[in-house]
Amino acid sequence: MTRVRHPELHDLRSQLREIYTAMATFGSTQLAAKPPILDSSIDLSRESEEFHSHQDAVHGLRALRDAVRRDLDVLEKFLNAPESASAPALSTNAPYLISVWNEVLHASPPIVTIMRTFVEGDQPAHVPRRGSRKPPGVKVDVVSEGGRRWVRVNTTKNSRLLAEFREIDSYMTESDEEEDDGTGRPSLAPKEFDNSILRVGRSLLEAARRNPGPGTDTPPSITLRLTRLDPSPVDRKDYDPRIAQTIHTLRDMGIDVQLGDRDPAQLPKVSPAPVRRLEPTIRVNLDLSILIALVSDITHSPLPSSPEEADARYVPSAQCREWKRKREGKKRPEEEETDGENGMGKHSRALANQALQEMGRGLLHELRDRLSSVSSPDLADVEFWTTPEARDRCLRIVLSKIGGPHEKRRAAALFPAPDTPLAEAVDRYWEDSRYPRAFLPLVPIRVFSSSVPPPDVEPAAAADALSPFFRVLARTCRDILAQEAAPAPPQAVDEDEEIERAAVTKANPRLTAHTVQSMLWGAVRGWTTLTANKSSVKAILRDIRTAEGGYGAAAEPATAPTAAAVAVEKAALWVVDPRSLAEGMRSDYYE
Repeated sequence: MTRVRHPELHDLRSQLREIYTAMATFGSTQLAAKPPILDSSIDLSRESEEFHSHQDAVHGLRALRDAVRRDLDVLEKFLNAPESASAPALSTNAPYLISVWNEVLHASPPIVTIMRTFVEGDQPAHVPRRGSRKPPGVKVDVVSEGGRRWVRVNTTKNSRLLAEFREIDSYMTESDEEEDDGTGRPSLAPKEFDNSILRVGRSLLEAARRNPGPGTDTPPSITLRLTRLDPSPVDRKDYDPRIAQTIHTLRDMGIDVQLGDRDPAQLPKVSPAPVRRLEPTIRVNLDLSILIALVSDITHSPLPSSPEEADARYVPSAQCREWKRKREGKKRPEEEETDGENGMGKHSRALANQALQEMGRGLLHELRDRLSSVSSPDLADVEFWTTPEARDRCLRIVLSKIGGPHEKRRAAALFPAPDTPLAEAVDRYWEDSRYPRAFLPLVPIRVFSSSVPPPDVEPAAAADALSPFFRVLARTCRDILAQEAAPAPPQAVDEDEEIERAAVTKANPRLTAHTVQSMLWGAVRGWTTLTANKSSVKAILRDIRTAEGGYGAAAEPATAPTAAAVAVEKAALWVVDPRSLAEGMRSDYYE
């Protein structure tokens, strides 16, 4: 039998091959908990991207995979070369890469970053990229538990530390000799016990102190895995009591020290993630954008027969253009260009695009189809809710000059006066709609008791099929709103005056306070929030990632998932395309 040369390198190559293959599946399905967002929007431009796209994947995973690929290529080239049989063993970084991957497999979710360098001072943390220069700083191999746990792998061997100790001993000897001859020269001998491993520990602790966990002032916990350091080696020439002293000192510093590599038999297996099916709750929380869509002419009018008809429908009439010019007369000169004919033409094209989206999939059809899958056939148990602020802003917007007569009637019907019979309100809402009466149980839309839920109202901790994302979303929304000043009481809006723009939040100028309030109410109730405001959803996700380090740890499945497994989960957010107020922009509109 031919003897295999360099068996240890062959074993490392096999492990790197397995890891490289596993990373593709693991990275896309298990590393980052995806937010439960039901996306029913249609992308006519084909330019939009999924809310939890590659930008939300774990930072550093690609860098780790690239590093594995490079080492694997070097090993393949070396072992496939005929002359390698007589060559000395190749030096490789594979043991370190394998150990880092094993820590990734064992890390508690959500994993935030892999192979991250926390630089000194106020510079941003660095994730390695191919060709980039490594900045000075503290390297952390795995940032897990949403940023609350740092793991560092160190592959220093006993022989390396023993060499350090011999150098220290030589300094100590020189120092003693210098004291004896009375020269008084500066000594290189350390004044206290120290070595490279202890310096790594101190630098990790200092970096953790400068980078507390998301949303807290508490530094992350540190785990230092010493894969090759053995305080009790079999070979006595590798023994030095200072190795054990080093480990004890690290633990006294508060560092969780783990010795040796992970047991291969205990490593989690990378299996395909179950197919995820998101569904809405039977109580649906509506934000302002949806209230507008529910009364829009685009939602209720007969569909255009062609794209050309859609374009022609929303060419504004002369009356509409005259009204627009009167409004422009009240504006500052620098605003006229953006709100002039070009602005009106742009708005007409946007409305035509919304009509095309309605042709592709009607908004009310989409709501009915989704809700009928979780409710009774007649949708008797379905309820729609909104916040007082969203209701008030909707009525102010629609009942001003912006809404057409039918749109005004529908808005008033959604929030009928207490003395209005329910049947009458239902009739008024569905009048002149292309949908049959009571196609959806929209009337009346229920209103929460306050704009912001009380502090003690939180998502149920153990609700069935309820993602941890609800709690993360609620916490982020409360943090954003906590920075806001008390709002001024709403004033009556004159019909000819401009409607006051919604104030953006101090924490994020892409978010309005009423949008965050709507998301908060849905989150604390554990209900799906329906929105047509895609940009706000992306903005809140960015804030969540910044504050929480992820979207919440996913619960571990009771059994290993199979390729055919289906996981049903309640959607926290449900995104549809917008339908703007459009009746006044119709070419056949006359007041």
